[in-house]
Amino acid sequence: TTGASSDSDSSPTVESVEDNPDGGCHIYRNGYYGSSIAVVEGILEVNIIQMTSIQMTESQAENSLVDFVVTCQGSLPTDVCTVVSDPTCQVSKSMVCDPIVVTDECLLTIRRAFEEPGTYCINITLGDDTSQALASALISVNGGEST
Repeated sequence: TTGASSDSDSSPTVESVEDNPDGGCHIYRNGYYGSSIAVVEGILEVNIIQMTSIQMTESQAENSLVDFVVTCQGSLPTDVCTVVSDPTCQVSKSMVCDPIVVTDECLLTIRRAFEEPGTYCINITLGDDTSQALASALISVNGGEST
């Protein structure tokens, strides 16, 4: 039960009673409590707005590089993780996480390498101390070119 205290303080007093089935005793707890809640906005939304293949010379063409341009709304992220999976998004092939510094607008470019041609599911997660948001896309990498 909750009721007002008997002294001049208007803080709520909590009294709880617990049954002890073994001994039939009651435990009484009296006291004051206080709490505070901080509401944070968090990262509300992530969007992959562009995927661009990076053209390289033949001597550099060991891996295909793709730039992902990402935007977000809400608080500014402090880290980004990219998970590359099979086309069904079920089997993870690689995961890369990096700290990032975003100063005033959430618009960033993430460059990732693909070892071989194929179709991949990309999950990009932006996070901070209190929240995370995810965007996904399918990408087809074809020997240095992506669509």
